[in-house]
Amino acid sequence: MVSERENRELLSSEKQLCGEKRMSEAPQQREITRLCIQCALLLLQHGAESMVVEQLSSRLGMALGADSVESSISANSIVLTTIMQGHCLTSTRKNVDRGINMHVVIEVQHAVIMAEHKLLDVAGVEKRLGHIKPLRYPRWLMVSVVALSCGCFSRLNGGGWDAFIVTLIASGLAMYVRQIFTARHLNPLINFCITAFVATSASGLLMRLPAFSQTSTVAMAASVLLLVPGFPLINAVADMFKGHVNTGLARWTVASLLTLATCIGVVMAMSLWGLRGWA
Repeated sequence: MVSERENRELLSSEKQLCGEKRMSEAPQQREITRLCIQCALLLLQHGAESMVVEQLSSRLGMALGADSVESSISANSIVLTTIMQGHCLTSTRKNVDRGINMHVVIEVQHAVIMAEHKLLDVAGVEKRLGHIKPLRYPRWLMVSVVALSCGCFSRLNGGGWDAFIVTLIASGLAMYVRQIFTARHLNPLINFCITAFVATSASGLLMRLPAFSQTSTVAMAASVLLLVPGFPLINAVADMFKGHVNTGLARWTVASLLTLATCIGVVMAMSLWGLRGWA
């Protein structure tokens, strides 16, 4: 009887100690889970491919003390689970697209690497992730660089200096309009359609002037080069090849819709002004 009573008391004391230990570990696991999903959300919102999102969030969790980190990524949400001492904690976040910004992706990657090398603890990672802000270039610089790149594209594709000038003006104006609408959070499909309309109208009407009457029509095509959704298409293919088919298809669909909106804007401008084609 005495031995059974002692065994029961010993067992109850062990359970109490385990419960107290678990209660002390629960806040730490919650913090790790929150930081992991914040890391994943920052990456997904700013254009990282799904495999990078999955790997970096897992590496961060394991660097901070988690035994394992599992995640499920879709186009508009993330579900992430951390496992510590056999206990699971799951968190879900809604994803809102913030636009492509590789500065954020690189800063998050630096934070993960520093955590892996024990240069940052939980508090340090939280502070570093909280201070990450998207890098924004001045509007005049963006307009100038985009206009020059489109102008160079027209030269590389057989256009003369007159085509370069037409493309430079039209694409610069289109990029300025696009940035204005982006700052006002206009729907991207409408934004691309209006921008394509402005670029095609500007280049087509400039080519009607006597000074540019012999300009190659490659200028019209080059002026809408800034609307090609190359990065989303590359990420879509990469996601599908690496097993994230649902996310890849969603990104491919969005990129296709942006391309369709661009085509509609071009056709509207050509029909309205009676412009000649890209032949």
